[in-house]
Amino acid sequence: MKPPELNPIDALPQDKPSGYNGSFNRRTFLKLSAGTAMGLISPLTLSATQKSDAGFPHKYQKFIKEARYYEKLQHKQIRCNLCPRECVIDDRERGYCGVRENREGTYYTLVYGRPCTYHTDPIEKKPLFHFHPGSMAFSIATGGCNLNCKFCQNWQISQVSPEQIRHFDLPPPKTADTANQFNALSIAYTYSEPVIFYEYMYDTVIAGHERGLKSVMITAGYIKEKPLIDLCAHIDAIKVDLKAFSQKYYRDVVNGDLQPVLDALITMHKQNVWTEIVYLVVPTMNDGEKEIRALSRWIKEYLGDNVPVHFTRFHPQYLMKNLPPTPVSTLERCKSIADSEGLNFVFIGNVPGHPAEHTYCPSCGTLLIERIGFTIRSNHLNQNQCSQCGQEIAGIWF
Repeated sequence: MKPPELNPIDALPQDKPSGYNGSFNRRTFLKLSAGTAMGLISPLTLSATQKSDAGFPHKYQKFIKEARYYEKLQHKQIRCNLCPRECVIDDRERGYCGVRENREGTYYTLVYGRPCTYHTDPIEKKPLFHFHPGSMAFSIATGGCNLNCKFCQNWQISQVSPEQIRHFDLPPPKTADTANQFNALSIAYTYSEPVIFYEYMYDTVIAGHERGLKSVMITAGYIKEKPLIDLCAHIDAIKVDLKAFSQKYYRDVVNGDLQPVLDALITMHKQNVWTEIVYLVVPTMNDGEKEIRALSRWIKEYLGDNVPVHFTRFHPQYLMKNLPPTPVSTLERCKSIADSEGLNFVFIGNVPGHPAEHTYCPSCGTLLIERIGFTIRSNHLNQNQCSQCGQEIAGIWF
């Protein structure tokens, strides 16, 4: 169907980079980057906080809402308790994510109801393979992120502040109503990092449920326990991008830490939220046999053998253009290791037409859900069971 007409709101004039034309391309990004020898480091990587710009015009006040999960400190400082960074922020400064600001000792989100993009996607694109296959998700994102992955495919929105990008006026009720106009089954919080627009996401989940819509979070899982547990009480499914099973990789490539992500996955499991894992396999970086085997064993021990795991093909992006796309043979080796460690649903992603895109019965091997890319070609499930042997298949089905 034709999308509803949503008028974008320009970035603030005083914050537009030189030559800004409503978009934020790589050249503009590099001009704004730190003056290092390489000249390729995002401004968000330079410190835990960043200075605030001038005050917002009145028309932008609607997007500013007091943040959750922070504590007030002395001298108008605050400590953010949303993600593991725990930024300590002075008055008129922002956290690492660039979208949360301390104003006179009160912490605010600057992107409430302020998505910079929206689109309707197949749920398989997220990817969520065992969550209402074949359904559509109304996908939204704001600018900003609390990580800085060197391979980010959406860096044009994740590595900018909200003033540097156009956006839409979509408060939670309007977001849910728009999703219904698209005939979507769910709302997906995706593209950038939903943790940083937590308040907007949380209220939209509630508004969506009131209108019969489900919600799914597509995240790197870099979030503290309390906000995650509160969200798990309402969210319908979560897909986690587990970047590697190595602290060194998280430190050098992601600018984060591994353990908080593992802790978040365990919390999701304990809260009985349907969870799937994507592991982007980057050649020579996180594809070693020992690492993949350790990852597979950890998943089975702490999350169980029914969690879908997607080994996904890397393509050169952003700051990692020196490596080739992942060889299909490497993905097949990762899948073989995970299969041998007893994981029941292991997929290969970003290789359309590969047999490992399909869901098979772990008991009798019957092809149950046949996919090509983001399209379901056939579904032979009998409700939640294998149509041949009756084995219950883990997932959330129609």
